[in-house]
Amino acid sequence: MRHRWLVGVAMALAGITTASAQSWPSKPVRIVVPVTAGSATDVTARVIADHLAPQLGQPVVVENRTGAGGTTGMGYVAKSVEPDGYTVLVHSAAFVIQPATFPNLGYDSGKDFAGVTLLGMAPLVMIASPDKYKTLKDMVTAAKARPNAVNYATVGYGAAAHLTSERLRLAAGFEAQQIPFRGAPEAVNEVLAKRVDFFFSPTLAAVPLIRDGKLSALAVSSSKRARSLPEVPTTIEAGYPNSDYNFWIGMWVPVKTPREVIDRLYAETRKILDMPAVQEKLAALGNEPAQMTPAEFDKFFQAEIKLNGDLVKAAGIKPNP
Repeated sequence: MRHRWLVGVAMALAGITTASAQSWPSKPVRIVVPVTAGSATDVTARVIADHLAPQLGQPVVVENRTGAGGTTGMGYVAKSVEPDGYTVLVHSAAFVIQPATFPNLGYDSGKDFAGVTLLGMAPLVMIASPDKYKTLKDMVTAAKARPNAVNYATVGYGAAAHLTSERLRLAAGFEAQQIPFRGAPEAVNEVLAKRVDFFFSPTLAAVPLIRDGKLSALAVSSSKRARSLPEVPTTIEAGYPNSDYNFWIGMWVPVKTPREVIDRLYAETRKILDMPAVQEKLAALGNEPAQMTPAEFDKFFQAEIKLNGDLVKAAGIKPNP
């Protein structure tokens, strides 16, 4: 008798969940962005939100919850909200770096989130002063001739530019010193001033200076060439196997969000990403189209968590306290 009662309760709860998923959304949807307003990740989220609202028939609000390298916003979505589809996370590849660089997160990036879709790839371009290096091989040769004399800029310890540089350094077999800066504009200026040897920069910040001949584009970090710099080889094409590092932006929800909601959110977001006007806006940010279903994205970011964890260990990068 008790068994039948429990089965009945379970079926009733399942019915409520299904009904809730079918009626989603019945109130405003919030997109949490754990980085500052105006960043490529933030602008990408706002472009999606502008089109998602009329498609869903509900307001879609972007909320910046910054702090602790993005972990404040991620922790909020993972642990502090109901997994009902009304709170969505949009974040960059920092999502998969943080498990290795922040040991006491209070949440598990690999277990507490379900992927919705990849929102695009954002290649980084390796820039240097034309007076110093014309090619990536020139830089590597110089670095090997003078161990630890070469330096490179990052936008923070454990950030994407740091791991990208370390992946190349390990693949090419040279030593170099990291110099962290507050942001990409400052790092680019230091390369222009010839005080820093190289920097893996967002293409948006670097392309105009490359076109004007003020900077050399030595390579792009991604597995494929950047659309905005089709003449620039990847680090692999430049002769260094296993040196590629992909920077990207994606969308997640708390892991217990109903599958019907995830599928609906994916379908609506996919429609937006296929719009030529949206692709044009994202391209202006250096964001390149990439297609992934929720299942494909889950598999992708789980593999990226492992790749970054292995890279942090190999490079001897110490976790943040």
